[in-house]
Amino acid sequence: MGGGVPEELLTAQETALYDRQIRVWGVDAQKRLSKAHVLVCGVNGATIELCKNIVLAGVGSLSLMDDHVVTEDDLNANFLIPPDESIYSSRSRAEVCCESLKDFNPMVRVSVEKGDPSLIDGEFLDKFDIIVLSRTSMKTKLFVNDNCRKSSKHIAFYAIECKGSCGEIFVDLQKHSYVQKNAGEPEPKELSYHSLQEAISVPWKNLPRKTAKLYFAMRVLENYESSQGHGACEISLSDLPAVLALRKNMCYEMSLNESQIPTALLERLVAAGKKEHPPVCAILGGILGQEVIKSISGKGDPIKNFFYFDDTDGKGVMEDIPGPSTN
Repeated sequence: MGGGVPEELLTAQETALYDRQIRVWGVDAQKRLSKAHVLVCGVNGATIELCKNIVLAGVGSLSLMDDHVVTEDDLNANFLIPPDESIYSSRSRAEVCCESLKDFNPMVRVSVEKGDPSLIDGEFLDKFDIIVLSRTSMKTKLFVNDNCRKSSKHIAFYAIECKGSCGEIFVDLQKHSYVQKNAGEPEPKELSYHSLQEAISVPWKNLPRKTAKLYFAMRVLENYESSQGHGACEISLSDLPAVLALRKNMCYEMSLNESQIPTALLERLVAAGKKEHPPVCAILGGILGQEVIKSISGKGDPIKNFFYFDDTDGKGVMEDIPGPSTN
């Protein structure tokens, strides 16, 4: 959407409700936000933080896809699921959280999409501007990311995972134009992103030594889950010896020193299983919420293309992994 958007195109109710953020990012950005359609596949502690943030910010619509029935484990990190079993019993995560999110901002359309993310086709994707995946297999992430890139419209793709005390966000905005302030003046910028397939296919030996250890650890876990036919996060400490053996093989094949993937780090990730640490969820969801708003508004420097957080040092790290063709 080019040029400024007249303020009268926002209703009086929208202008009053979003007054503070309009002062921060302007009427044009708010209008873009109010027209954006977001799909979140996988409703958990990390994605619910994202949903809360973009609903409060005034996104046009939010669709939730997660047919899994709520369990007691979901109560640990998902603050939108009430602890009353009579409310959530036999209902899906998406259905329960949809009701709660509607109360945050009645001006945002929040709905449930039933289905399996691994079967999402191009026609369905074209209804959305932003796709967020969580707790899905790498095969599904690659499939959806590829379909986003094949679409005739621009669809931003994100993947987010919280594994206990650690987290990862992947971003693919394809070709993204935005405005960055330079000495107080707006300066047009453009970034070209790699697909998820390209980002995880780069030979490890060609990556800088300072590359986040979490990047390598997450690739080991994904490869293990895939080789064993496990779903996302369906591993436990009993799998650790096999995961460490796979690390050894992958490091040998990739000419990477095993010290780049510490045993203690893999042990923490494996032990976490499906558990999420609420403070880490809040950080990841907060970061991703900002990134989604940046993508929609075209304002601010976006992440390219991975973000990592580990609460052992409390640092967030961005990793711009080069595509295989650049090596």
